[in-house]
Amino acid sequence: MPSEFELIRRYFNRPCAHTDLSVGDDAALVRPASGMQLAISTDMLIAGTHFFPDTDPCDLGWKALAVNLSDLAAMGAQARWAVLGLALPDVDEPWLSRFADGLFHCADQYGVDLVGGDTTRGPLAIGVTIFGEVPNGSAIRRDGAHPGDEIWISGQPGLAALGLACLQQRITLPTAARTRCIHALQHPEPRLALGLALRGVASAMLDVSDGLIGDLNHILERSGCGAEIDATLLPLTPLLAAGADEPLARRCLLAGGDDYELLFSAPPSMQTTLAALSTQLQLPLTRIGHITEHRGQLLLREVDGRLLPPLVSGYDHFA
Repeated sequence: MPSEFELIRRYFNRPCAHTDLSVGDDAALVRPASGMQLAISTDMLIAGTHFFPDTDPCDLGWKALAVNLSDLAAMGAQARWAVLGLALPDVDEPWLSRFADGLFHCADQYGVDLVGGDTTRGPLAIGVTIFGEVPNGSAIRRDGAHPGDEIWISGQPGLAALGLACLQQRITLPTAARTRCIHALQHPEPRLALGLALRGVASAMLDVSDGLIGDLNHILERSGCGAEIDATLLPLTPLLAAGADEPLARRCLLAGGDDYELLFSAPPSMQTTLAALSTQLQLPLTRIGHITEHRGQLLLREVDGRLLPPLVSGYDHFA
């Protein structure tokens, strides 16, 4: 049976593009560019909590890195380096090979060097820490929203939650829709290009991992504002077309999580810029509401005009 160090050498030691010293020493050596701040984030994926134990390891390798890259996208940062912590119940080399393939496919697509990490025996768990660069003072934070700003969401939130509902056999969808939704769950696309383009455009931003409503509340808390979401603006049509009824489509979109789309505020004056950016990136950007001055108050304007507190909330591991 190969040793821990042989497994690292065999599956996780690849050439690096912008690293002085990578895998194989006690620590990596990296050199941030002049005038840049480091943006650092970490996420864990635990079998049975964040993914099904029988998930394709190639998809799992991709997602383990992609969800961390999404955090950098939310800051308007350029991804550079990652370290990997991996707990394995046993040595399964075909599994490791496919996991590494998915991880490095993602790393190569987004220009990330894997520069270190650790492996150990234990219940299957994956921890990635990601490092990026952003020009001094240019990071897009959660605390910059102002009353009057509009609220926008990228892509199609809700597909991943619909995919999870399929895997949990809570809904049956047509084959093509099922495939699309499960792909959205298992193969999220971090919106790095959008994040970079939103520097100087978005006033506050985060990525949607625990549900749109729950994550929007983080912006409101940090910015000391409120928000009003307009139900008539929500992009429900693709979810309805996939086969969800309206209550499920709305729940998936507002509270489903695992979307890794960017949720951001921007002044109304940026509408033309955002329309051009949507066309340039071939990525839908949907205005869904606006920021209000009512600190901590999040309301949903229903189709009939009534203003009500949302009936759904985001995911909380300890709730």
